[in-house]
Amino acid sequence: MTKQLLVSCFIVVTLVTGCTKKETGGATPAAEWASAPTILVGEYGSMTGGEATFGQSTHQGIELAFKEINAAGGVNGKKIELKSFDDEGKPENAATAVTKLITQDHVIALLGEVASSRSLAAAPIAQQNKIPMVSPSSTNPKVTEVGDYIFRVCFIDPFQGTVMAKFAHDNLKLKRVAILRDVKSDYSVGLANFFKETFTKLGGEIAGEETYVSGDIDFKAQLTSIKSAKPDGIFIPGYYTEVGLIARQARGLGIKAPLMGGDGWDSEQLFQIGKDAVVGSYFSNHYTTDSDDPHARNFIAAFKKEYNRVPDGLGAMGYDAAKVLADAMGRAKAITPADIRDALASTKDYVGVTGKITINDQRNATKSAVVVKVAGDHNTFVTTINP
Repeated sequence: MTKQLLVSCFIVVTLVTGCTKKETGGATPAAEWASAPTILVGEYGSMTGGEATFGQSTHQGIELAFKEINAAGGVNGKKIELKSFDDEGKPENAATAVTKLITQDHVIALLGEVASSRSLAAAPIAQQNKIPMVSPSSTNPKVTEVGDYIFRVCFIDPFQGTVMAKFAHDNLKLKRVAILRDVKSDYSVGLANFFKETFTKLGGEIAGEETYVSGDIDFKAQLTSIKSAKPDGIFIPGYYTEVGLIARQARGLGIKAPLMGGDGWDSEQLFQIGKDAVVGSYFSNHYTTDSDDPHARNFIAAFKKEYNRVPDGLGAMGYDAAKVLADAMGRAKAITPADIRDALASTKDYVGVTGKITINDQRNATKSAVVVKVAGDHNTFVTTINP
């Protein structure tokens, strides 16, 4: 899809191309919501930019979910209309998009963002305007701490960091691990801290810590320092865009220690960038395409039919976020932001593609994580870690 199309609005269910202008006629948003023929939901994500696969996969998952819901009759007889905006992977654009979606388009709820830094830029705006926001996969704990209208359907970094620290210590039997984090990323910094805390509590040693910044392409200085520390493994809680380059440069320097990371690795481009250098590495994720769960198998089949590719974890999380939001709308006393918020908060044991989802008192999802191993252009399931 072109950037122009992605930035423009579109209606998912009616498959009408182009934009429609909402004529408010001076009506209040509450009156609009009650009289509107459809339920308008806003989405913001990185459809273009350095992490475009995150936004595109998430958008496709959301789009598929709403298509299925609308084909089954919608929510209480109303179809869901989706208006999506490309934030280009920039926090300031995420804030601008959410402001417009709320104040001009009068969306009743929001889906987004993938990256924690961009969710943190937009969440205060949603909270101030009391519009429920559901992040598919922002894992930094700070996101839902913004306020009681902010939710997520993914696990959070304290759990993800614990999962990978235990896996490194118990499964891989590593004693000394080095950490290479993106110092400008809330996601990367937080995940590194939680990994370090758990790994050291388990008796492991942090062999060294180095930093980089998103967009860097040369990591040889940091990797040379890490190599001199002779770690058993390296934890790199970053995004696939840099991880692939880091892996290639690490192997080029003769570093043979296993590489590990978090869900930010999950992209088909990880192998395209890293090639054989990433093969044999491990990362935590929200689901696995190896799953034999019928909900996951049905989703994978539907996604492949719709988009002619196997869905990654971000696609699955977008799908679950949309379905959880729609489920809350169906249970809400009325289709208003406040009632949807209350219904979201009461979500319990929702059976999603990525597992059973229960929203706890902090508006976070209590759910399992999986660890997968990079095996060329696909990932293989290793183990499931429960909360």
